[in-house]
Amino acid sequence: MTDDSLATLGPGTGAPDTPPERRPADGSGPAAAPEPARAPAVRRGLPFLMVAGLALAALNLRPAITSLGPLMEEVRSGLGMSATVAGLLTSVPALCFAVFGTAAPRLARRFGPGAVVCAGMAAIAIGVVVRPYTGSTAGFLAATALALAGIAVSNVLLPVVIKTWFPDRVGPLTGLYSMALALGSALAAALTVPVTAVLSGSWQSGLAVWAVLAVLAVLPWLTVVRGRRAADGTGDRGPAAPAATLRVSTSPTAWALAVFFGLQATAAYITMGWMAQIFRDAGVPAGTAGVLLAVTMAIGIPLSFVLPRVAARMRNQGPLAVGLGLCGLAGYAGLWLAPASGAWLWTLLMGISNCSFPLALTMIGMRSRSAEGVVRLSAFVQSVGYLISIPGPLLVAALYQHSGGWGLPIALMAGLMVPQMAVGMLAGRDRRMEDEAEVRH
Repeated sequence: MTDDSLATLGPGTGAPDTPPERRPADGSGPAAAPEPARAPAVRRGLPFLMVAGLALAALNLRPAITSLGPLMEEVRSGLGMSATVAGLLTSVPALCFAVFGTAAPRLARRFGPGAVVCAGMAAIAIGVVVRPYTGSTAGFLAATALALAGIAVSNVLLPVVIKTWFPDRVGPLTGLYSMALALGSALAAALTVPVTAVLSGSWQSGLAVWAVLAVLAVLPWLTVVRGRRAADGTGDRGPAAPAATLRVSTSPTAWALAVFFGLQATAAYITMGWMAQIFRDAGVPAGTAGVLLAVTMAIGIPLSFVLPRVAARMRNQGPLAVGLGLCGLAGYAGLWLAPASGAWLWTLLMGISNCSFPLALTMIGMRSRSAEGVVRLSAFVQSVGYLISIPGPLLVAALYQHSGGWGLPIALMAGLMVPQMAVGMLAGRDRRMEDEAEVRH
């Protein structure tokens, strides 16, 4: 079985990535096939659950990370972590996403994408509830890695869910996915400190409580997996599509997307890991610092819903990448010059800049012609991108510990925005990976 067979999630599998308004009016081409003719029983039973599962899964892709930032000082004290080890902890997400993301296509071929996402939600639940109670830094890191493994495979496969089930709605469904992801990020950042206070001030309970969201996400995916198995028993799968023979790594557009994804991920994980501490060191109370981090994430909720819809209607998404980067540069300048007095404005600008993530997801869906191509492109872009992002949080931690302040780390963050905008322009061009990649013989 080839890589492409993992995309057999639903009736949209293999549909070309052609917006409805650009399809031929005379009914010619692959878009003219009547949609209701494909797997009617599946279409009646699963689309709502798929959307619900998509939203719930997206809610769980960041709380394991953003809940940690507001309590980083307490975790360091409780486990005896140094600043360097804490910096390593902020880099663990990127490392796990890169390593486990590469396994997602193979796991999906073996077990099916729905089953892998379902298992990913279970892994998140177990890792999040176990890690605060391990009693050691090594145990904390190991349990965190388990949760991040579940996030990693879901990161890669959820865009494929969108492409396969809703090939004509990539923009809106990516918007829903991104909005739910931003909502989960914001809730964890905003509520972790208050919830910890309610739970007798125990940072362990304040971190573990977010496992409840992951447990809820398992339920619709169990139903989806059962429904897909029943549907798959009614007919044979078609042959693998030609995308399986393409070497994604030979596509310049794929590399531009990967570097763009990596640089925006660097900025995002530095923000999630250290932004609250920047404000606390500037004299902002811990609770307020957590709220500021939450606002940064919350700004992405409406923007993450709107931005993919706008991007999907544009032939070139490069100008959007540049605009978001400029907001980031302005936010970093503010954090350098007046972190406390202008905290709310810098928070607003950083929140807008962090919407480079939904933009990257939308471009992944638009830079390939089929669902089969998207799964390969998604795995490549996210795995390479997260590898690129690993040194950033570590370097920030080292600069902070060496200099004793945030001037050098913020200068580094601002400097990385320039190449992010440049590769964003390249990734945003109206190209398709299949037209550039070499064929594997």
